[in-house]
Amino acid sequence: GDSVITVQLTEEDKVEDDVVFYLVFTGSTVQHCTSTRKINPGSLETISPGHDCCETVKVALCASREGHPVLVVAEESFQFVQDEAYDAAQFLATCAGNQQALNFTRFLDRSRPPAADVDFLDEKVALAFRHLKLPAEWNVLGADQSLTENIPRETLMHFAVRLGLLRLTWFLLQQPGGRGALSIHNNEGATPVSLALERGYQKLHQLLTEEEAREPDSWSTLSHTVHSGDYSVKHHRGLDVYMLTAEA
Repeated sequence: GDSVITVQLTEEDKVEDDVVFYLVFTGSTVQHCTSTRKINPGSLETISPGHDCCETVKVALCASREGHPVLVVAEESFQFVQDEAYDAAQFLATCAGNQQALNFTRFLDRSRPPAADVDFLDEKVALAFRHLKLPAEWNVLGADQSLTENIPRETLMHFAVRLGLLRLTWFLLQQPGGRGALSIHNNEGATPVSLALERGYQKLHQLLTEEEAREPDSWSTLSHTVHSGDYSVKHHRGLDVYMLTAEA
């Protein structure tokens, strides 16, 4: 998801300004409806939705005009493919509780990417994580729940905090084991909370320590999402387009 899509209209579809175009993506379990913005009389632009699996979906270009029925202008197939962000999210999800794999991820800390790259990584990996089909028993601390909090070990939360990944940390906090991970020490004696403080990540430390901490709008310069049951609405600030996603 989150790629720019351009729609070229044919001559007969270039109509008056009071016509609103939108795209409907119909997958096997999820449907998305995105608004569009007009670049010029013959071109539209929107953002591709983040999807829940790699598949080919049907996309319909629809036109709406007050007082008239909705018109399906054109239909086409659209393929969702697996990218690096999805691979990274899948790898991290399977790493939960795997000490060898989690220790391996610490090499990223030695060559810390620039802040802009970290922000991009955070946005993309957190987005991919949201669309992973995690098992019902999945836990931030891994499958072995017999481990007590007193055993020093690396966790996914340590990984996210160490790199300063705000959105991924927020996502993990909402998952089973997320809050429990905050008090676990690694082999150096650091908890995710102490790591955030040590590295000067003030927003991250605030998120981890405030009881009623919420996801501020200002965290993402790209978009903001509101969830409600099986529905979510996402606003992309750059193009000023909206996306409604519903589980079928």
